[in-house]
Amino acid sequence: MAAAARLDPKQFFTPEEWAPLAARSSWKGPAMIAHAWALIIAAGAMVVVWPLTLPLAVMIIGTRQLGLAILMHDAAHGALHRNLKVNDWMGEWLTGGGLQRYRPYHLTHHRFAQQSEDPDLGLSAPFPITPLSLRRKIVRDLTGQTFFKQRFGDFVQRLKARKPGEPLLPIIAEEIRRKRRWLAFGVIVTAAGAPFGLWWIWPVLWVLPQATWYPLVTRLRNIAEHACIDKNEPDPMRQARTTRASLLERLLIAPYYVNYHCEHHMFMYAGCSQLPAIHRAMIKKGYGDQMLIEPGGYLAVLRKASSKTAA
Repeated sequence: MAAAARLDPKQFFTPEEWAPLAARSSWKGPAMIAHAWALIIAAGAMVVVWPLTLPLAVMIIGTRQLGLAILMHDAAHGALHRNLKVNDWMGEWLTGGGLQRYRPYHLTHHRFAQQSEDPDLGLSAPFPITPLSLRRKIVRDLTGQTFFKQRFGDFVQRLKARKPGEPLLPIIAEEIRRKRRWLAFGVIVTAAGAPFGLWWIWPVLWVLPQATWYPLVTRLRNIAEHACIDKNEPDPMRQARTTRASLLERLLIAPYYVNYHCEHHMFMYAGCSQLPAIHRAMIKKGYGDQMLIEPGGYLAVLRKASSKTAA
């Protein structure tokens, strides 16, 4: 298998220039995790006080759920905290979990970015698609169909494959075991809110955003990062796309500098908080034209991704 070409920071920076860009922090990762949870709590409190703000809260919370996944992704690269044990603990317990399963998969994606062996290639390979196909995907995301398929699809398939007379209880028990952390979180939040009449917090202010806005912004993230990039692209500066994001897009679509994906693939062990500075340094040094950058924001990326004409 042919691995994707790697870039050495020494090709672009002196050791003195690169040192502050690559420096790992002991406080930025925890601060971003705290920021994500603070926004989630603030958006939830907003709904308690002003129920009509629920649609906005769903978008804010769903985006921060993506933000927590992005910070877990940083932990997969060992970039969330200077101490690797603390890094892994935060990535596993403060961002939603799944770090140990995710890390080998994701590092394989980096090793073979946009090559035939890339496990994420299927996410970008179908593009461009037709506008109708994109609209259908968006509808599936916002109506919870994507969430249900991803979270419960295996359970449904196991139920369908159950032989006549096979006991149902072990299948249900296995599903509960697999979802135990998610369910335990729901039980804790529900128990904490119930005495105050807020028993509905978990389904409305966690599951609803997780089932609607989170799948949509995750899809937009995947499209922006690698859609419409040639398979087996040899240039490591064009195997991933950076999307210039407005303040509103950063609030509701692209948290924690996830839009700087070209820089992330070029220097994958730099923390997400370092990516804007790396981007500015690369532009200042005149490498901007060699990098894959979309200046028009996420709407421009979606136009490219849905530019296929119906047959």
